[in-house]
Amino acid sequence: MPFVLIDKPRPNVTLVTLNRPERMNAMAFDVMIPLREALEEVSADNDTRVVVLTGAGQGFCSGADLEDSGHVPGIAGLTRTTIAHRSMDLLHDVILTLRSMHQPVIAAVNGAAIGGGFCLAVATDIRIASDQAYFRAAGINNGLTSTELGISYLLPRAIGSSRAFEIMLTGRDVDAAEADHIGLVSAVVPGDALLERCYSVAERIISFSRIGVESTKRLLWSSLDAGGLHAHMDHEAHAQLYVRLTTENFEEAVRARKEQRAPVYRD
Repeated sequence: MPFVLIDKPRPNVTLVTLNRPERMNAMAFDVMIPLREALEEVSADNDTRVVVLTGAGQGFCSGADLEDSGHVPGIAGLTRTTIAHRSMDLLHDVILTLRSMHQPVIAAVNGAAIGGGFCLAVATDIRIASDQAYFRAAGINNGLTSTELGISYLLPRAIGSSRAFEIMLTGRDVDAAEADHIGLVSAVVPGDALLERCYSVAERIISFSRIGVESTKRLLWSSLDAGGLHAHMDHEAHAQLYVRLTTENFEEAVRARKEQRAPVYRD
């Protein structure tokens, strides 16, 4: 059975599922390398407009596999310290791949998102949780740091620095209700309604123009790295002018409203 499944449950929607439920979809390298490859494959699929990422069984992703970390390729002849660097690079590639995907990625957080699984969820564009979901920055509970895979960059930007510091320094669980309250997730729904809610959000996104959606994702991520408001506003302006002046999407939106129909964007 493959560790990562790719399905198309709706038109223009691709569901990517971590498929190691007996280990709560832990981040063994035998799972993360296929996940990165699957995400790259889906990103290049022009029929896919939105991606939903979830975990099989009762968990989203339980972080590092403490029993069997799996096989790290290409390490013959390397020392332990160099292998450690190469190993982290493989995990970093998954986070960076999520960011660089053309399509918005919705995390359907169906259960535990622990350690690296917490990082994986925060790296997606939209997070929707089941009422059984919870999040934990687990590294500090294991004598390590809670800072890994970009979470010390992403989490404060998602929920504010004070909340992020407290969650990461205490290593406590954040349940679905609190995650909703602090803005870590955009919605909490019953577990049996989770994927349908994600597909509903995806369908709304798909109704907009491809270039509009892709540019919006790019600009939102770029804002996290912006050196200042003025520079980023210039970046936004160029993106808006690019779409406005090189497509007829705006004119089509106006026509569609007048004719009381759904717009058909041809970019």
